[in-house]
Amino acid sequence: MDRITRDLLSDGYIMKGQVDRLLAKGINTNLILRDITLSGFMTMDRLVRYIVERIRNGVYELSIIDDYDYIKEQTVLEKLADDLNLLYIDLDSIDMDYKLTQRIPLAQLKKHTALPVSEDEMSVTIAFNDPLDIDAQESIQRLFPRKILRVAIATKKQINAYIFKVELKDSVKGLVTKIRDELNSINNIEDQQEASSILLLIDVILKACINGRASDVHIEPTEKNCVVRARVDGKLVEMFIFEKDIYPPLASRLKLLANLDIAEKRKPQDGRFSTAVGTREYDFRISTLPILYGESIVMRVLDKQKALVKLEDAGMDTASYNKLLKGLEAPYGIILVTGPTGSGKTTTLYGALNELRNVEDKVITVEDPVEYRMNLIQQVQVNPKVGLSFADALRSILRQDPDKIMIGEIRDQETLEIAIKAALTGHLVISTLHTNDSISAIPRMVDMGIQHYLISGALVAIQAQRLVRKICTNCKVEETIPASILEEISDYIPQNAKFYTGKGCKECNDSGYMGREMICEVLNISEELSSLIAKGASKDIMLDQALKEGFVGIFENGIQKALDGVTSIKEILKVAK
Repeated sequence: MDRITRDLLSDGYIMKGQVDRLLAKGINTNLILRDITLSGFMTMDRLVRYIVERIRNGVYELSIIDDYDYIKEQTVLEKLADDLNLLYIDLDSIDMDYKLTQRIPLAQLKKHTALPVSEDEMSVTIAFNDPLDIDAQESIQRLFPRKILRVAIATKKQINAYIFKVELKDSVKGLVTKIRDELNSINNIEDQQEASSILLLIDVILKACINGRASDVHIEPTEKNCVVRARVDGKLVEMFIFEKDIYPPLASRLKLLANLDIAEKRKPQDGRFSTAVGTREYDFRISTLPILYGESIVMRVLDKQKALVKLEDAGMDTASYNKLLKGLEAPYGIILVTGPTGSGKTTTLYGALNELRNVEDKVITVEDPVEYRMNLIQQVQVNPKVGLSFADALRSILRQDPDKIMIGEIRDQETLEIAIKAALTGHLVISTLHTNDSISAIPRMVDMGIQHYLISGALVAIQAQRLVRKICTNCKVEETIPASILEEISDYIPQNAKFYTGKGCKECNDSGYMGREMICEVLNISEELSSLIAKGASKDIMLDQALKEGFVGIFENGIQKALDGVTSIKEILKVAK
């Protein structure tokens, strides 16, 4: 049994009978405390108060909470800060002055898990993970002999993450110095933008982000710094932090690469450029947005090889793949891919186009913007400025004698009407719609003003999808799921089901996940379903009919992925519940 549970028992905070009941259920002795807090025998608030009191009295080291992943370090530290009358700082919510870190050796910051946060005339504020470590405070106080040391508290994870950023910043220090020297020696603004060192910095940023498997690169100016973040597996990760003076030449050079107007800083702009990163060619779609301290620049990384990915390689299970393939083989009709923003709908559309393209068929797409360029396909880019909307482009396409049409997104009634008419007049149309599940697409189209009989005649198949993070194979371990969650999903899992999670390692940046995969549901429209749609049947009646025909919902598909050890239950409950 773990130490805290033993101490709680001996101090009379929990009863032996409670522990015995949990042991009788076969719960792991090290997880008894978790189940006691989940069942309400002891609230998490009382448990945190108990731990903090014993840390203050020197009975526990602060590191004891590292062994309990269900006790949040932040909650314990906030309570400890409150009791000690110190400041708790969420480092992610402040704009830190990185110049201060240059005054403390990096080795010392690592040794004491400390980080300087701010400075004024009288004092310097240092965030420590352990505020009771007097040696660490004295060691850092010696570096600021004329100032009062204000002790603050922050989580170990946040402090270590910022120390890592300081290390990264040091790694490009030489390049940043070279950029400054080059800019100071050039007075002409045009020549400053042509400076070669800034191109080297862009190359370093793109390489680091792509090697880190980023899908988007965000460059954001703040009041004191220029922050570079990358979206990895759906979550943003901070990659670099530069001083503010590096931002203007960096932003101007990126805008030049994408043929944007560098003098225009008050309006949003869009563009794209291609460049080789390492041995491969990448396209970057760039978007600028005026914000308080300059322009936020976001680059979408478009890897041409990903456009040609097969649907089964994107994580689509065989049953769903066969159902979608059956829909794609229809001579005419409309196939919809649904899901929220960032759920991989565009990638699925390109995967479907990959299945459809051949020399015999004319395939035309209408996109905003064209993300991947493909052979044998005529791609049209929407341009509202010159009056070329989705609906306008679609009208013209129908006069181009197409066999198959892909519409990037159905955003309004007019586009949907033309798409359905095209589907009813002998064309196969594939497109995306924003709904949470496949059945919901039918009432959504009715809400958009389309008659039931038109929907029933045109609809061939609907796919709903989400992206879930895959467990990192380097740190994959078996996970013990709380009884309350097992009860919730008991209808979907066999007896003694095993689940896995990633405990975090260097390979996956301690996230426990690496890469993403699709979970989906595919609804083929049978004659029975078609007649229910025509009659305007309710969503529940249509779902009952679909289930009779063997329909497997997205949640069930996700649970199967968790049972197969591809992803974790936590991820499925977050994404698909």
